[in-house]
Amino acid sequence: MNNPQSSQRIVVGIDGSDAAINAAKWAATEAVSRNVPLRLIHAIPERRAGEAGDDSLDVEYAQSSLRAADAALQATGMPVKVECDVVRGSSEGALIDESRHAAMVCVGSVGTGWVARRVLGSTADTVARRAHCPVAVIRSSRDAAEQDGGYVAVTVGESATNDAVLEHGFREARLREAPILALGIWRWGLGEIPYRQLEHRLGPWVSRHREVHVQPAAARRGAAEFLTHTQEPVQLAVVGSEDADKVARMVGPITTHPGGHKGCSVLVVRDQGHQGDQRD
Repeated sequence: MNNPQSSQRIVVGIDGSDAAINAAKWAATEAVSRNVPLRLIHAIPERRAGEAGDDSLDVEYAQSSLRAADAALQATGMPVKVECDVVRGSSEGALIDESRHAAMVCVGSVGTGWVARRVLGSTADTVARRAHCPVAVIRSSRDAAEQDGGYVAVTVGESATNDAVLEHGFREARLREAPILALGIWRWGLGEIPYRQLEHRLGPWVSRHREVHVQPAAARRGAAEFLTHTQEPVQLAVVGSEDADKVARMVGPITTHPGGHKGCSVLVVRDQGHQGDQRD
Protein backbone atom coordinates (compact mmCIF):
# COMPACT_ATOMS: atom_id res chain seq x y z
CA MET A 1 0.00 0.00 0.00
CA ASN A 2 1.11 3.56 -0.68
CA ASN A 3 1.07 6.31 1.92
CA PRO A 4 -1.91 8.58 1.12
CA GLN A 5 -1.05 11.24 3.69
CA SER A 6 1.03 13.55 1.47
CA SER A 7 -0.77 16.65 0.21
CA GLN A 8 1.55 16.58 -2.80
CA ARG A 9 -0.55 14.20 -4.84
CA ILE A 10 -3.27 14.41 -7.46
CA VAL A 11 -5.90 11.76 -6.64
CA VAL A 12 -8.11 10.13 -9.28
CA GLY A 13 -11.09 7.86 -8.68
CA ILE A 14 -10.91 4.76 -10.91
CA ASP A 15 -13.97 2.56 -11.47
CA GLY A 16 -13.12 0.64 -14.64
CA SER A 17 -14.81 3.11 -16.98
CA ASP A 18 -13.36 4.98 -19.94
CA ALA A 19 -14.49 8.19 -18.26
CA ALA A 20 -12.23 7.46 -15.28
CA ILE A 21 -9.26 6.78 -17.55
CA ASN A 22 -9.97 10.04 -19.37
CA ALA A 23 -9.92 11.83 -16.00
CA ALA A 24 -6.62 10.15 -15.14
CA LYS A 25 -5.06 11.39 -18.39
CA TRP A 26 -6.30 14.92 -17.66
CA ALA A 27 -4.92 14.69 -14.13
CA ALA A 28 -1.57 13.40 -15.38
CA THR A 29 -0.94 16.77 -17.04
CA GLU A 30 -1.59 18.40 -13.65
CA ALA A 31 0.77 15.99 -11.86
CA VAL A 32 3.59 16.46 -14.37
CA SER A 33 3.29 20.25 -14.22
CA ARG A 34 3.56 20.14 -10.41
CA ASN A 35 6.17 17.36 -10.37
CA VAL A 36 4.04 15.28 -7.98
CA PRO A 37 2.73 11.68 -8.10
CA LEU A 38 -0.64 10.69 -9.50
CA ARG A 39 -2.54 8.50 -7.04
CA LEU A 40 -5.18 6.21 -8.55
CA ILE A 41 -7.68 4.65 -6.15
CA HIS A 42 -10.46 2.11 -6.59
CA ALA A 43 -12.96 1.77 -3.74
CA ILE A 44 -14.55 -1.55 -2.77
CA PRO A 45 -17.26 -2.08 -0.14
CA GLU A 46 -16.18 -2.20 3.49
CA ARG A 47 -16.44 -5.62 5.13
CA ARG A 48 -18.31 -5.66 8.41
CA ALA A 49 -16.94 -7.67 11.33
CA GLY A 50 -18.14 -11.26 11.14
CA GLU A 51 -19.75 -10.71 7.72
CA ALA A 52 -19.75 -13.86 5.62
CA GLY A 53 -18.75 -13.85 1.98
CA ASP A 54 -15.75 -13.45 -0.23
CA ASP A 55 -14.78 -10.12 -1.76
CA SER A 56 -12.00 -11.55 -3.90
CA LEU A 57 -13.92 -10.73 -7.07
CA ASP A 58 -14.23 -7.09 -5.99
CA VAL A 59 -10.51 -6.94 -5.27
CA GLU A 60 -9.66 -8.61 -8.57
CA TYR A 61 -11.83 -6.18 -10.52
CA ALA A 62 -10.34 -3.22 -8.65
CA GLN A 63 -6.79 -4.34 -9.37
CA SER A 64 -7.63 -5.00 -13.01
CA SER A 65 -9.17 -1.53 -13.37
CA LEU A 66 -6.12 0.10 -11.80
CA ARG A 67 -3.75 -1.83 -14.07
CA ALA A 68 -5.74 -0.74 -17.13
CA ALA A 69 -5.64 2.91 -16.05
CA ASP A 70 -1.92 2.69 -15.32
CA ALA A 71 -1.27 1.12 -18.73
CA ALA A 72 -3.27 3.87 -20.46
CA LEU A 73 -1.19 6.51 -18.68
CA GLN A 74 2.10 4.83 -19.55
CA ALA A 75 0.99 4.69 -23.19
CA THR A 76 0.75 8.50 -23.26
CA GLY A 77 4.50 8.77 -22.68
CA MET A 78 4.03 11.44 -20.01
CA PRO A 79 6.73 11.29 -17.30
CA VAL A 80 4.29 10.84 -14.44
CA LYS A 81 4.82 8.71 -11.34
CA VAL A 82 1.71 6.59 -10.79
CA GLU A 83 0.63 5.10 -7.45
CA CYS A 84 -2.27 2.61 -7.37
CA ASP A 85 -4.28 1.58 -4.32
CA VAL A 86 -7.42 -0.42 -3.50
CA VAL A 87 -9.29 1.26 -0.63
CA ARG A 88 -12.33 0.33 1.45
CA GLY A 89 -15.59 2.26 1.53
CA SER A 90 -17.95 3.98 -0.88
CA SER A 91 -16.50 5.79 -3.87
CA GLU A 92 -17.75 9.12 -2.53
CA GLY A 93 -16.50 8.51 1.01
CA ALA A 94 -13.08 7.31 -0.14
CA LEU A 95 -12.49 10.30 -2.39
CA ILE A 96 -13.69 12.78 0.23
CA ASP A 97 -11.37 11.17 2.77
CA GLU A 98 -8.47 11.32 0.29
CA SER A 99 -9.25 14.98 -0.37
CA ARG A 100 -8.15 15.91 3.17
CA HIS A 101 -4.54 15.25 2.14
CA ALA A 102 -4.58 15.89 -1.63
CA ALA A 103 -3.68 18.83 -3.84
CA MET A 104 -6.60 17.96 -6.14
CA VAL A 105 -9.15 15.18 -6.66
CA CYS A 106 -10.26 14.24 -10.18
CA VAL A 107 -13.27 12.18 -11.21
CA GLY A 108 -14.63 11.31 -14.61
CA SER A 109 -18.12 11.94 -15.89
CA VAL A 110 -19.81 11.08 -19.16
CA GLY A 111 -22.30 13.83 -18.41
CA THR A 112 -24.57 14.36 -15.45
CA GLY A 113 -27.90 16.00 -14.90
CA TRP A 114 -30.83 16.21 -12.54
CA VAL A 115 -31.74 12.56 -13.09
CA ALA A 116 -28.21 11.38 -12.27
CA ARG A 117 -27.99 13.65 -9.24
CA ARG A 118 -31.43 13.12 -7.71
CA VAL A 119 -32.35 9.60 -8.69
CA LEU A 120 -29.22 7.55 -9.30
CA GLY A 121 -26.79 9.57 -7.23
CA SER A 122 -23.52 10.87 -8.60
CA THR A 123 -20.04 10.40 -7.18
CA ALA A 124 -18.85 13.46 -9.08
CA ASP A 125 -21.66 15.63 -7.74
CA THR A 126 -21.15 14.53 -4.13
CA VAL A 127 -17.37 14.87 -4.15
CA ALA A 128 -17.56 18.31 -5.79
CA ARG A 129 -19.79 19.55 -2.96
CA ARG A 130 -18.06 17.91 0.00
CA ALA A 131 -14.34 17.55 -0.76
CA HIS A 132 -11.69 19.45 1.21
CA CYS A 133 -9.52 20.39 -1.79
CA PRO A 134 -10.11 21.46 -5.40
CA VAL A 135 -12.14 18.92 -7.39
CA ALA A 136 -11.99 18.45 -11.17
CA VAL A 137 -14.97 16.73 -12.79
CA ILE A 138 -13.77 15.74 -16.25
CA ARG A 139 -16.39 15.34 -18.93
CA SER A 140 -15.97 12.67 -21.60
CA SER A 141 -17.87 13.09 -24.84
CA ARG A 142 -17.59 12.55 -28.56
CA ASP A 143 -16.84 16.22 -29.09
CA ALA A 144 -14.01 16.28 -26.51
CA ALA A 145 -11.41 17.00 -29.20
CA GLU A 146 -13.28 20.16 -30.16
CA GLN A 147 -13.60 21.27 -26.53
CA ASP A 148 -9.87 20.77 -25.92
CA GLY A 149 -9.33 23.90 -28.01
CA GLY A 150 -11.91 25.96 -26.13
CA TYR A 151 -11.79 28.58 -23.40
CA VAL A 152 -11.05 28.15 -19.74
CA ALA A 153 -14.08 29.95 -18.28
CA VAL A 154 -13.32 31.59 -14.92
CA THR A 155 -15.80 33.27 -12.58
CA VAL A 156 -14.75 36.78 -11.56
CA GLY A 157 -16.34 38.53 -8.60
CA GLU A 158 -15.72 40.00 -5.15
CA SER A 159 -16.25 36.87 -3.01
CA ALA A 160 -13.67 35.88 -0.43
CA THR A 161 -12.74 32.77 -2.45
CA ASN A 162 -12.36 34.48 -5.82
CA ASP A 163 -8.59 35.03 -5.58
CA ALA A 164 -8.18 31.25 -5.32
CA VAL A 165 -10.46 30.79 -8.33
CA LEU A 166 -8.45 33.29 -10.38
CA GLU A 167 -5.17 31.69 -9.35
CA HIS A 168 -6.34 28.25 -10.50
CA GLY A 169 -8.00 29.66 -13.60
CA PHE A 170 -4.88 31.40 -14.89
CA ARG A 171 -2.78 28.35 -14.02
CA GLU A 172 -5.07 26.07 -16.02
CA ALA A 173 -5.09 28.47 -18.96
CA ARG A 174 -1.29 28.58 -19.04
CA LEU A 175 -0.96 24.83 -18.58
CA ARG A 176 -3.41 24.03 -21.38
CA GLU A 177 -2.39 26.97 -23.59
CA ALA A 178 -5.96 28.22 -23.66
CA PRO A 179 -7.56 31.67 -23.56
CA ILE A 180 -9.65 32.71 -20.57
CA LEU A 181 -13.33 33.61 -20.78
CA ALA A 182 -13.70 35.93 -17.77
CA LEU A 183 -17.25 35.63 -16.46
CA GLY A 184 -18.20 38.84 -14.70
CA ILE A 185 -20.84 37.68 -12.23
CA TRP A 186 -21.87 41.11 -10.96
CA ARG A 187 -25.57 41.88 -11.27
CA TRP A 188 -25.67 44.06 -14.34
CA GLY A 189 -28.34 45.55 -16.52
CA LEU A 190 -29.31 44.31 -19.96
CA GLY A 191 -26.53 41.76 -20.15
CA GLU A 192 -23.85 44.45 -20.33
CA ILE A 193 -20.28 43.44 -19.55
CA PRO A 194 -19.04 45.02 -16.26
CA TYR A 195 -15.76 46.18 -17.78
CA ARG A 196 -14.71 48.42 -14.90
CA GLN A 197 -15.16 45.73 -12.25
CA LEU A 198 -13.48 43.10 -14.44
CA GLU A 199 -10.50 45.36 -15.16
CA HIS A 200 -10.09 46.10 -11.45
CA ARG A 201 -10.20 42.42 -10.42
CA LEU A 202 -8.21 41.01 -13.34
CA GLY A 203 -5.56 43.72 -13.66
CA PRO A 204 -2.93 42.19 -11.33
CA TRP A 205 -3.43 38.70 -12.80
CA VAL A 206 -3.23 39.86 -16.41
CA SER A 207 -0.01 41.77 -15.68
CA ARG A 208 1.56 38.60 -14.24
CA HIS A 209 0.33 36.34 -17.06
CA ARG A 210 0.59 38.44 -20.20
CA GLU A 211 0.80 35.33 -22.37
CA VAL A 212 -2.83 34.47 -21.50
CA HIS A 213 -5.50 36.07 -23.68
CA VAL A 214 -8.56 37.18 -21.68
CA GLN A 215 -12.01 37.66 -23.21
CA PRO A 216 -14.62 39.38 -20.98
CA ALA A 217 -18.21 38.13 -20.75
CA ALA A 218 -21.26 39.07 -18.72
CA ALA A 219 -22.60 36.27 -16.53
CA ARG A 220 -24.98 38.24 -14.34
CA ARG A 221 -27.08 35.14 -13.55
CA GLY A 222 -24.09 33.04 -12.61
CA ALA A 223 -21.68 30.64 -14.27
CA ALA A 224 -24.10 27.73 -14.63
CA GLU A 225 -26.73 29.84 -16.37
CA PHE A 226 -24.13 31.37 -18.71
CA LEU A 227 -22.50 28.05 -19.61
CA THR A 228 -25.87 26.42 -20.24
CA HIS A 229 -26.71 28.93 -22.96
CA THR A 230 -23.41 30.12 -24.43
CA GLN A 231 -22.27 29.02 -27.87
CA GLU A 232 -18.65 29.77 -27.00
CA PRO A 233 -16.45 26.64 -26.92
CA VAL A 234 -15.48 25.97 -23.28
CA GLN A 235 -13.22 23.09 -22.30
CA LEU A 236 -13.06 23.85 -18.55
CA ALA A 237 -14.98 26.02 -16.11
CA VAL A 238 -13.16 27.14 -12.96
CA VAL A 239 -15.61 28.14 -10.23
CA GLY A 240 -15.75 28.68 -6.48
CA SER A 241 -17.28 26.43 -3.84
CA GLU A 242 -20.49 28.48 -3.98
CA ASP A 243 -21.14 26.87 -7.37
CA ALA A 244 -20.35 23.30 -6.25
CA ASP A 245 -24.03 22.35 -6.22
CA LYS A 246 -24.34 23.36 -9.89
CA VAL A 247 -21.60 21.09 -11.26
CA ALA A 248 -24.07 18.64 -12.79
CA ARG A 249 -25.68 21.44 -14.78
CA MET A 250 -22.34 22.75 -16.06
CA VAL A 251 -21.03 19.31 -17.03
CA GLY A 252 -24.21 18.93 -19.01
CA PRO A 253 -26.30 16.05 -20.33
CA ILE A 254 -24.91 12.80 -21.70
CA THR A 255 -26.23 13.58 -25.18
CA THR A 256 -26.58 16.99 -26.76
CA HIS A 257 -28.75 18.39 -29.53
CA PRO A 258 -27.45 20.64 -32.31
CA GLY A 259 -27.11 24.15 -30.93
CA GLY A 260 -27.66 22.90 -27.36
CA HIS A 261 -25.44 22.94 -24.27
CA LYS A 262 -22.44 20.72 -24.98
CA GLY A 263 -21.20 20.73 -21.41
CA CYS A 264 -17.65 21.10 -20.13
CA SER A 265 -15.31 19.86 -17.46
CA VAL A 266 -15.48 21.75 -14.16
CA LEU A 267 -12.87 22.60 -11.53
CA VAL A 268 -14.36 23.56 -8.15
CA VAL A 269 -11.88 25.58 -6.08
CA ARG A 270 -11.77 26.03 -2.32
CA ASP A 271 -9.86 28.86 -0.68
CA GLN A 272 -6.76 28.07 1.37
CA GLY A 273 -8.66 28.32 4.65
CA HIS A 274 -11.14 25.65 3.56
CA GLN A 275 -8.41 23.42 2.18
CA GLY A 276 -6.49 23.50 5.42
CA ASP A 277 -9.49 22.75 7.66
CA GLN A 278 -9.26 19.12 8.71
CA ARG A 279 -12.20 19.24 11.11
CA ASP A 280 -15.00 19.01 8.51
